[in-house]
Amino acid sequence: MAAFPDSYLKSEIAGVQAVVRKGRYSGRSHGHHAGEDRFLRILLVEDEVMLAEAVRDHLLAAGEAVDHTESIQDAEIMIRGTNYDVLLLDLNLPDGRGIDLLRTLRRNGSAMPCIILTAQDQISDRIEGLNAGADDYLVKPFDLNELSARLSAVARRYSGNPNPFVALAGGVEVDLAGRVVMINGAQIDVTSREWALLDQMVRHPGQTLSKRQLEEALYEFGAEIESNTVEVYVSRLRRKIGKDVIKTVRGVGYRVGG
Repeated sequence: MAAFPDSYLKSEIAGVQAVVRKGRYSGRSHGHHAGEDRFLRILLVEDEVMLAEAVRDHLLAAGEAVDHTESIQDAEIMIRGTNYDVLLLDLNLPDGRGIDLLRTLRRNGSAMPCIILTAQDQISDRIEGLNAGADDYLVKPFDLNELSARLSAVARRYSGNPNPFVALAGGVEVDLAGRVVMINGAQIDVTSREWALLDQMVRHPGQTLSKRQLEEALYEFGAEIESNTVEVYVSRLRRKIGKDVIKTVRGVGYRVGG
C-alpha cells in the first residue's frame, strides 16, 4: 500500500515527541475541556510501521489508550477480548482486506465506530467503505490533529447502549456517551482509569466481573499491571461516588447494579 513519505513521518514523530517532552499534552487537544482526564480506548489496525508509530504516539500523547496490530486475525482476537470505543482501520493488510473485517463486525451486530485510514482516494473506494459500515474516512497522508478531531466527533455520536444514561445507587448517573459521572445532577471528576473501570462495570449491570477482566479495561495490551491496581481504583471510585455503588463479591470480583 502507499505509505506516508519518510520526511512527513519523521517530522510528525519528532513533533509529537517534542510536545511530550515539554509536557504540553496535560489536557486534551481535540475538543475536550482543559483538565479533563477521560480517554478513548482505540484499536489501530495498520501494517505500515512508521505510520502506526506516528498515529499511536500522537494519540497516546493526547491521553488516549491505543492498542495496535498489523493483521486482521489479531484484530479479531483483540476485539473479542476488549470493549473498544473506536476502530482505526487500514484497508490493505497482510492477511486480507480491512473492509472484510468491517463487514464481518457489522454482520455480527457490532456498532463499534470505525474510521478508515487508507491511501485509496477514489470516490468508489470511499463509497464502498461507508456502505460497509464505516463512520468516517481519512485519506493518507492526513494531519494528525484532524484525526483527533474526527475521533472526537465519532465518539460523540456513538453510544454502545441505546440509553446512554445509566442510573445507579445513591443518585449516581453515568452518561456512557458523554463519559460523564454525576451525583444528583452535579458532575464528578474521574480520571481516565477510574472511568475505564466504572465504564466496564456499568456496561455489564448485575454481572460480577473478575479482577482480570477489570485489569484488561484499565491498561492497553502489554502494559505492566500492579497486583493491587483494581483495588486501588475501586477504592478511589468509592470515595467519589459512594461506597454502595460498587459491590464486592468476595473471591469473585466486583459489580454494579443487580
